[in-house]
Amino acid sequence: MLYNRDLLSINDLTVEDIENIFEFTDFLKSEEGKKHKPLAGKSIALYFEKPSTRTRVSFEVGVFQLGGQSIYLDNRSLQISRGETLADTARVLSRYVDCIVARTLKDETVREIARYADIPVINALTDKEHPCQALGDIYTVREKFGSYRGIKFSYIGDGNNVANSLILICAKLGINFAIASPVGYEIKEEIRDIAIRYAKDSGVTIEFYNDPVPAVKDADLIYTDVWVSMGDEAEEEKRNRDFQDFKVDSRLLGMAKQTVKVMHCLPAMRGKEITDEVMDGPNSIIFDQAENRLHTQKAILSLILG
Repeated sequence: MLYNRDLLSINDLTVEDIENIFEFTDFLKSEEGKKHKPLAGKSIALYFEKPSTRTRVSFEVGVFQLGGQSIYLDNRSLQISRGETLADTARVLSRYVDCIVARTLKDETVREIARYADIPVINALTDKEHPCQALGDIYTVREKFGSYRGIKFSYIGDGNNVANSLILICAKLGINFAIASPVGYEIKEEIRDIAIRYAKDSGVTIEFYNDPVPAVKDADLIYTDVWVSMGDEAEEEKRNRDFQDFKVDSRLLGMAKQTVKVMHCLPAMRGKEITDEVMDGPNSIIFDQAENRLHTQKAILSLILG
């Protein structure tokens, strides 16, 4: 049961929790589900320290479609900007709203909000994880393939917050996972160790490479992300050099299964980590993936607050 719980990490979810989210997403995408209004009379605070397109819009629209009201807040418009503590802000918001959705620079920030809030807190991205993105992504895999078990998921690029959440959810659910990152940009040991433990339980393989070619061999899915994440702009020139052999292009697709699907969490820097030919081509399910953020987040909100 997700009712009244925080969602800060994929680690907070059991396999049953994830499957319940996916099943409820199926319902919400149906004609009957579109009438479902579990958030009627409820208010959701969206506290964002980072810019956003998909996360902000999908949560605002999702709350509205579920019958609730969202309130967008950033740290410049709150008294945090004048020295009020995060703990006091969390305590006060708990008296006004029913849930806090937080998109923060540091993972410690969302955890501090959850520590002092008396209401559920949802991680809408930190420097460590992006669980809502991963849930929407794997729901899309399930939708496109009919099942996610036993397929091979290949991630090409930076071992960042999105990669962290993806390797954890794939290992939990029984999805074979391969990741290729340049030397120095690999997934951190803490996440790696947890994922390996999950993979042992689910009976799948996890492979780590510094070369994208072996990573995409027999891949059902190829996933990529930007080379320069928010907060890494000072390293842009170096990162562009270090990642130049990690571009998802038609040549790399040719080394995977002929039926391989391509995913990207967006925004995409076209011509860098992915080419126009691939992003707009027949193998791409990128915009279906973006749409499903709305539906899976509606399911998360419904199950936590409904």
